[in-house]
Amino acid sequence: MKLTDIAPLKKWLELEQKINKRSGLNASVFDIDGVRITNFIKWANKLCPVIKADKKGQDYICAVAHQNIAVQAKRTHKAVIEECDAGLMKLVVPIFVNGEFLGVAGGCGYVLGDGEVDTFMVNKTIGIAEEKLMDLSDDIPVMTPEQAESHAKFIQVEIKQITKQHEYRISLILLSV
Repeated sequence: MKLTDIAPLKKWLELEQKINKRSGLNASVFDIDGVRITNFIKWANKLCPVIKADKKGQDYICAVAHQNIAVQAKRTHKAVIEECDAGLMKLVVPIFVNGEFLGVAGGCGYVLGDGEVDTFMVNKTIGIAEEKLMDLSDDIPVMTPEQAESHAKFIQVEIKQITKQHEYRISLILLSV
């Protein structure tokens, strides 16, 4: 089963837009392979698009963080709020239907609590001068852990609404057999 078996792509896009509007995070829905299912992008800061535009940045910062955090969410069946190697917050909520893991929804791109951007690590990974990285990261918003938890709960509720509709349709189909 895939996410698009549960709801049309438009519904997942709407979820991303709701997450972004509520939190300001670069919101996304990923399938079980860690692939974004829509092309919605609304950056939370100026640094992330620079990191993602670089193959090493994408592979060694973004993808690694996503894989680790998505595995935690799958294993625990709970939202996970962590930092990527660049020091930016990543929040994911697992999507399960009838016990089957289908992916995650969430967002990234703010500094969590009293954390800070690791410009040294980003410099070593993608080779952009630390001064430029400092300029790109000087106005990245901060999100408190409490705010992040609130956004995770919001996403959980939204996912439940989407998956509940699918489970209801399956129940109707089974009743009609």
